Amino acid sequence: MYMTNREPSAAAANPIRDLRKSQRITQAELALDVGVSRQTIIAIEQGDYAPSVYLALRIARVLGGTVEELFVDETGDKK
Repeated sequence: MYMTNREPSAAAANPIRDLRKSQRITQAELALDVGVSRQTIIAIEQGDYAPSVYLALRIARVLGGTVEELFVDETGDKK
């Protein structure tokens, strides 16, 4: 499922990218850990692709966060 166009500033504050970088995990390592391509991780981090619930759960588990922290903004809207 593809997401609607987002402003560049929204992508700059991406919690997935921020958490991944804080843990010194590369996009390639995260992709390998969750079973997708690096291009998929790039698209998710840029807000161009909304992962399935299953993939969102796998990403959250690898990064040690929750789906809500990584994929839902303060207003409760999906990112």
